[in-house]
Amino acid sequence: MEKTTNKTQQLKKGQKVAFWATFFTLLLAILKGVAGILYNSKMLLADALHSGADSVAIFVSGLGLWIAAHKKSEKFPYGLYKVETLGTLFIGVFILWAGVELFLDGYHKLFDHPKIIEFPTIPLFVTIISIITAYFIAHYEKKVGKQINSQSLIANAQESFLDIISSIVVLLGILLTYWRIPYVEGIIIMLISLLIFKLSFENIYNPLLILLDANLDEELQKEIKLLIETVPGVKEIHIVKIRQAGPFKFVEIEFSTNPSISLYHAHSIADEVEKRIMEKYSSVESVFIHVEPSKQKMIRAILPVKNIDGLNSIVHNHFGRAPYFVFVKISDNKTIEIEDFYFNEFLDKKQHIGLHVVKVIVNYDLDILFTSQIGEISFYMLKENCIDVYQILEENVSVQQVIEMYRQNKLPRLTAPTHPADKSMVVKENKND
Repeated sequence: MEKTTNKTQQLKKGQKVAFWATFFTLLLAILKGVAGILYNSKMLLADALHSGADSVAIFVSGLGLWIAAHKKSEKFPYGLYKVETLGTLFIGVFILWAGVELFLDGYHKLFDHPKIIEFPTIPLFVTIISIITAYFIAHYEKKVGKQINSQSLIANAQESFLDIISSIVVLLGILLTYWRIPYVEGIIIMLISLLIFKLSFENIYNPLLILLDANLDEELQKEIKLLIETVPGVKEIHIVKIRQAGPFKFVEIEFSTNPSISLYHAHSIADEVEKRIMEKYSSVESVFIHVEPSKQKMIRAILPVKNIDGLNSIVHNHFGRAPYFVFVKISDNKTIEIEDFYFNEFLDKKQHIGLHVVKVIVNYDLDILFTSQIGEISFYMLKENCIDVYQILEENVSVQQVIEMYRQNKLPRLTAPTHPADKSMVVKENKND
């Protein structure tokens, strides 16, 4: 609820900026238009038309943000955020129109031979005021647009910056007209119009992609994948999809987890994934998660052993007290691969040796632990990290023999520790779990 309120506040802030920018831009358009008529400056009139188009475009974006701020309803369960995207699309069209007008104006200026006129003090003054005002409007639109991730405000800011360039060209054009040099003026205006064409293409093309639910943020997609991988219990990430609606994003995720865990545990893993994404990325509106049981063809296991002798290493009869641990990969094609041996560096601890070991091994993306005995604290910590524990019932068996028994379903999966925590805390010559 709080996150929804923040998003509404962001949209309302964008509305306020857009409507104030509309007012000042329209005021500039009127000012330039009046000066252009009074002093017979066609260039200033063209710039007034350009600013007028800008004010309409900014008003459309503000209207889009206003509509987008409305609450979700049964008819619009995802909100009306895409109205802001539609506003951006209209802005792109207006920019394109302004570019065409500017290009045609520049083309005609190539053949224009102006008459000698008095020094244009008022038109120059109006143009300078326009440049300064447009700069502050563009700067504030860009700042707020980035804060609330508003495409239309950012597009407006880009157009306002181009309006500054256009006004500078007009300023130069007025002086060049006074000095009777029309060709340079026409060429510069045409070059500026080409930049406007490029900007209009971006502001038409990107909203169209968004409306078609294209993935436009591959960097965010990679970041979310890396974030999900850090959540305990996530085994394989199958899908991370991102679609955008206005300034906000909707994320769809599909991953697999250990098939033996409970539905409640799987749901808690999904909740943790959603929580981490929503806390880190304020632009994410919602996260849809689908969890399925893992069907991986290779599992990673760990066994406590007495010695280091490859697959012939003898399994130790207690998890925490084992001097060594062996990491193995077990494939469904009957192959076994030893990854590494780990020396138990916690044997000198007075108590809870197994707990210290678990804190290390949970970082190795394990699926299974094979052991004869395991204490309560270690057992539940492993289960929290979605690591299954299978009990070895025979003594002095090798790693290979244990894996063969597992494949033949002769090892029971533990649903509870083999001894309680109070027994693990009894100190007997450093033989504690």
